[in-house]
Amino acid sequence: MELHYGAPAEQRAENEQAAYDFLNRCGIPFTRVDHPAVHTMEDCLAADAVLQVEMCKNLFLCNSQRTKFYLLLLPGDKPFKTKVLSKALGVSRLSFAPAEKIEELLHISPGAVSPMGLVFESARDVTLVMDKDVKKLPLLGCHPCVNTSSIAFSMADFLEKFLPAAGHQISFVSLPWEVE
Repeated sequence: MELHYGAPAEQRAENEQAAYDFLNRCGIPFTRVDHPAVHTMEDCLAADAVLQVEMCKNLFLCNSQRTKFYLLLLPGDKPFKTKVLSKALGVSRLSFAPAEKIEELLHISPGAVSPMGLVFESARDVTLVMDKDVKKLPLLGCHPCVNTSSIAFSMADFLEKFLPAAGHQISFVSLPWEVE
């Protein structure tokens, strides 16, 4: 795996290219690594080492009526229980959103869920939720809408440039490291 600075020279899939273009328009420098498709946090470890970042776990959730959607960012090694997040958000019965909603709202397939998908989400139907432990990280590591590349850029740029340009607010939660 090789570290690259910025977008690839060759054209990529439409959603991936849109993520790079958005970062460039926002003036956000980023590093990138291309790799075989990853499906688990363990699969991301090699990319993490090259990017010198801890990749976030990105979960796309919804309420039981499938009318409210949440994109949760938490440390890759932090355990997750829907019950705990539901309580923190004051929402009953969160569950994983169906694949078709991920694709419809974020233009991302399951396995590549990322905050980069917010560039497509102009209706503001998705609430971005970040664990406070992620906010403490110097860099945000995520996929650029595909799970065959990973990128890293500063957390400050994510909070101060990316989110305002994407038109999204963020809610912070403190999820426990140990869950019953």
